[in-house]
Amino acid sequence: MKSCSNIGGRCRRHHGNESESNGGILSRRHRHRGGGRKSARIEEADRRILMVGNPNVGKSALFNRLTGSYVVVSNYPGTTVALSRGRMRHGGLDYAVVDTPGMYTVYPITEEERVTRRMLMEDPQDVILHVVDAKNLSRMLPFTLQLVEAGLPVILVLNIMDEAQQLGLKIDTETLQERLGIPVVATVSISGKGMKALKDAIASYAPRFTRLQIDYGLAIEKAAREISHLMPETTFSHRALALLALQEDKDVLRLLSTHGSDKAQDVFSTLNRLKKGLEHPVGYYLTLSRQERSDRILEPAITWGESTASKIGPRLDSLLISPWTGVPILLAVLYFGFYRFVGGFGAGTVVDFLEGHLFEEYFVPFVNGWTVRLIPWKALQDLIAMDYGVLTLGVRYAVALVMPIVGAFFIIFSVVEDSGYLPRLSLLIDRIFKKIGLSGRAVIPMTLGFGCGTMATMVTRTLESVRERVIATILLALAIPCSAQLGVIFGLASDSPGVIITWIGTVSLVFLFIGYLTARILPGQTPDFFMELPPLRMPRLANVWIKTSSRMRWYFMEILPLFLLASVLIWAGNITGLFEKALWLLSFPSRWIGLPPEAAQAFLFGFFRRDYGVAGLYDIHQSGALTPNQLAVATITLTLFLPCIAQFLVMLKERGWRMATLVAAFVFPFAFVVGGVVNWALNALGIKL
Repeated sequence: MKSCSNIGGRCRRHHGNESESNGGILSRRHRHRGGGRKSARIEEADRRILMVGNPNVGKSALFNRLTGSYVVVSNYPGTTVALSRGRMRHGGLDYAVVDTPGMYTVYPITEEERVTRRMLMEDPQDVILHVVDAKNLSRMLPFTLQLVEAGLPVILVLNIMDEAQQLGLKIDTETLQERLGIPVVATVSISGKGMKALKDAIASYAPRFTRLQIDYGLAIEKAAREISHLMPETTFSHRALALLALQEDKDVLRLLSTHGSDKAQDVFSTLNRLKKGLEHPVGYYLTLSRQERSDRILEPAITWGESTASKIGPRLDSLLISPWTGVPILLAVLYFGFYRFVGGFGAGTVVDFLEGHLFEEYFVPFVNGWTVRLIPWKALQDLIAMDYGVLTLGVRYAVALVMPIVGAFFIIFSVVEDSGYLPRLSLLIDRIFKKIGLSGRAVIPMTLGFGCGTMATMVTRTLESVRERVIATILLALAIPCSAQLGVIFGLASDSPGVIITWIGTVSLVFLFIGYLTARILPGQTPDFFMELPPLRMPRLANVWIKTSSRMRWYFMEILPLFLLASVLIWAGNITGLFEKALWLLSFPSRWIGLPPEAAQAFLFGFFRRDYGVAGLYDIHQSGALTPNQLAVATITLTLFLPCIAQFLVMLKERGWRMATLVAAFVFPFAFVVGGVVNWALNALGIKL
């Protein structure tokens, strides 16, 4: 683990090939109520609130307290970065609230930070809630100073005050408020403490002028004054934009170039003169000055008493991060959390009840019977019911087979996420990920991939370099099974440990081999990784319920229609004969890897959705058509098979048509090659699983 000594709280490495954000900057002349880009605005309300802050400061929990729940999660226009949008009612006024991705400063590096900065700069807000972790206030306050210097309507929210008090930290909010010139409110978002005071502060907030301005030294101040008048009109002050331009912020420099080449040339001339007279980059001096000012502001407002915090947390940290103890703990989490709960309970107990009892004994016969009675046309009967009907196949797969497994996964993921284990896991596997061209940061999209590859492909935007995003996208498309695949495979092989071991071993080797190979082929350096560890917490039932129910709503809104569409396409394929021809073509590679011809159906279903394909494999196995060896080959091949349509479309949007097409063209034959090798090895060694 690398330590971070960077003043301002974030260790950063700037990459020259960093992708550039798209989109322009909104002019101040559009700051009236009807201005701005309509697509970027949430529904009309009396006032607009934007929440910003570092990751792991409790913004999402605070958002839930303000709005009551996750109302809608949508992407920022032109990106796949998700924003949580909700409504708050207080004091007779209606507020539109937006929770943004985490960011550390107004100088962005990742795509998520760019989106948040664009919202700050483009969309006029009535209130900006800067949420900080109270016990790390000295490190996070420089970001507050940036927001205040930019002239934004800021309220500082000191969240997680309970943990700060346990450490013996006492913060005088009145003194801090007086020295900053902005409202300061202390909260505990998980318990709801301080919510009324925060809502009152929002309702009574009025724009005010603050004289807070940091001295960055004679050379930088002179350069900032020289170019301030050249800055375009945005929600940021001219001085704030000038400081960003001096840091060579790509968005600001691009914006200047669109407002006239002369202005851009003047800025570059000033910047070049400034750089010649400085020993370090401009950002170094800005960060140092902000931290020094932050320390002076906090000195009279903070006192330390005796700590009452438990000492178990640091000991657990060392156990979770160390390879000697962290790996066994990880295996225990995977076994009890995923294998036993998702595979055993979700794919076993719940699926057996829903699919084997309710649907097979009641729902399917009922739908088939009434469809035959009410609809005389055979083709229409097949669309609604029978073997491949929208209700008897699409709804059955989505509700009875996949939903319980996805729901079980979301419960476990919410518990793991709420506990603070994921950042520890990032540090634990960082060394291994370095070998395949990734950093520990990639554990987030990889872990999400076990829930939904589509969602995980979107989250690759959080990785810092294009090279990392490409490697992560390839591995997600190839060797990361979604929760439905994972659960059904665990359920199918629950009584055959050899099948599970063969499947895990083969897929893991493919993951590492392809990652290593891709990292050697793609140019670029292995990324550095620095991680701030949030404290370990006991997951709260209410938080787990909110997160799980929110994700399940997403599942029904996004995934269920795709299952129904897949059923319609299969029906159309049957009517036209295309389905039969496709099955005939897929039967050849299926037989080549030692599977019965019926297995071609699972692969064909996999074209529509990965989980749809594994659900088809469930039906084939239930009929007794697969031996344990064949089941191992089938699950391996299907796991490595093409990504589903939704994931492919997101990959198309994120990586471009050329990369998406190359990945699909590679994955399809590669999956069958690996399946064939496994089948040959099992037979050659005489292994009976």
